Amino acid sequence: MKITDAKVFVGGPGKNYVTLKIQTDQGIYGLGDATLNNRETLPACYLEEYLIPNLVGKDPRNSEDIWQFFYRGAYFRKGPVAMAAFGAIDMALWDIKAKLANMPLYQLFGGKSRDGAMLYSHAAGSDLEHLMDSIGAQIEQGYKAVRVQCGVPGMPAASYGVPEGSGDNRHFITDFSGIKPKLEIWDADCYMRFMPDALMQVRERFGAELKLLHDVHHRLRPRESAEFARQVEPARLFWLEDPTPADDQNALRLLRSHSTAPIAIGEVFNSVWDCKQLIEEELIDFIRVAVTYAGGITHVKRIVDLADLHHVRTGFHGAPSHSPISMAAQAHLNVWAPNFGIQEYLVLGSPECDALFPSKHRVEQGLMYVSNEPGLGVDFDEREAQRYRYQPGSHPVVRLQDGTLWNY
Repeated sequence: MKITDAKVFVGGPGKNYVTLKIQTDQGIYGLGDATLNNRETLPACYLEEYLIPNLVGKDPRNSEDIWQFFYRGAYFRKGPVAMAAFGAIDMALWDIKAKLANMPLYQLFGGKSRDGAMLYSHAAGSDLEHLMDSIGAQIEQGYKAVRVQCGVPGMPAASYGVPEGSGDNRHFITDFSGIKPKLEIWDADCYMRFMPDALMQVRERFGAELKLLHDVHHRLRPRESAEFARQVEPARLFWLEDPTPADDQNALRLLRSHSTAPIAIGEVFNSVWDCKQLIEEELIDFIRVAVTYAGGITHVKRIVDLADLHHVRTGFHGAPSHSPISMAAQAHLNVWAPNFGIQEYLVLGSPECDALFPSKHRVEQGLMYVSNEPGLGVDFDEREAQRYRYQPGSHPVVRLQDGTLWNY
């Protein structure tokens, strides 16, 4: 069995999905997702100009050797662009192998540990009243876990994850009006004065059973994050996400020594080496890698196995930039992983997206259920794909009140 061709498609309904389709001489094809939000053309170019010419002619069943060929053979290793490209190839090869076995992908991992995997959605408000309404809307849809973000009084620009207008409840991150980013303003003092009490008010309004999550998005210094984590303990968060940048992983020891709040980190990690210390020293409770830009199923499965040895649960990234292909790959990992925690979910549901990526996976009452279709269980309609083109966009950038550039 040989790989005969591979194509890359960039575009989608309101997103720049980077979709890889690998063809074989037996007529079986596999799909992968290489979407790297706001840098989508880079993994697409890497695939087309460097990787696919070396992929054609290989046996797709040898996915481990192919992964090692691209990772070890590149000399300059890791990084989000390369790992997103490797991840797409790896997903597609696993898709092919599961189709050859005529099994859903999770069976190749060892079968199911659960039927439905718990999801969390996002609720946000420009103020606390709007946030309460947004949380209520997510609960009405059946979610039992909700990430909450709120506008902070005293900040002159929108906070992370918060819509600009009180009537706008859509999830937004990327601005497609151009390549130059918008500006957010950050003030740690304002945030730390307001947010602990706001989270307690949410807890009091919705009770003890709702699983509450909150994302600091790397914006506190280590000492500030330790203080903040201690302050929010009474709200009993399901997790506190990215309380401080994890570049200096020793800084997490300070946070751990001051608080028992569960910590989730890793959505910007690209390899097991990025999260090895945090997992082995048990400085986090949830690992947030994504199967896309953490190198695909082969590499992420190794991270999951390492995490399981150290009482760390999964909490895969699932922002709108992940296509239904990578979300399906993570869904199969979620039903298998003995140390599954929760899955972020913001991707599927529009008629346009369903037409581009037909699938029988389903979401019911805040749980995701994978179908028993062979492979990933997601298809790709090339005719639908012709409707879409790459559209430049950007994340915001963050500055402090005095103009200093800060962490996004």
